[in-house]
Amino acid sequence: MSVVMARGVLFVHSAPSALCPHIEWAIGSVVEKRTDLQWTPQPAAPGMVRAEIAWSGPQGTGSLLASALRGWAHLRYEVTEDQSPGADGSRWAHTPELGIFHAATDVHGNIMVSEDRIRYAYENGAGDPSAVYHELSLALGEAWDEELEPFRHAADGAPVRWLHQVG
Repeated sequence: MSVVMARGVLFVHSAPSALCPHIEWAIGSVVEKRTDLQWTPQPAAPGMVRAEIAWSGPQGTGSLLASALRGWAHLRYEVTEDQSPGADGSRWAHTPELGIFHAATDVHGNIMVSEDRIRYAYENGAGDPSAVYHELSLALGEAWDEELEPFRHAADGAPVRWLHQVG
C-alpha cells in the first residue's frame, strides 16, 4: 500500500522563547526528524518570537502538527496542508484565547463551508440575519483571522525552510 504524500506550512506566529525547544521537539516527534527552526523576534508581540517551516509528509501530517501544539499557553500558530490526491486541503489556526479552528480549503487556500454547515446557520438563525451572520462567521473562522492578522503581517519577508518527513 502506497502512502499519499502531502505538504504544507507551519507558521508559529508568536511564542515565548522558553517554549521554543518544546515546540521544536513536538514538531520533530510528528515528522520524525530533528527541527532547528530559525526564531526571529515577533514585532506584533514584543518579547515573543516567531518561525515558519514548510513541511512534507503523509496525508494527515497537518492535523498531527496542529494537535501536537494545541493548548499551549501564549502560543499562536497556523498549519496548512495542501490538497493531495483524495483529500481536500486544510487549515488549522490556534490562539490562546480562542483555542483551535479547523476548516477544509480549496486549491487556492479558500475556506470551504459545507452545505450542512450553511443549513445549520440558516436553521439556527431562524429568520434572524444577525444570527445567520454569526454562524457563518464561526464557520469561516473570522475571529481567528482577526486575532492572527497582525502577527501575519509582522512576518512579511520572513525566511521559509523545507522540512521533509523521513521513513
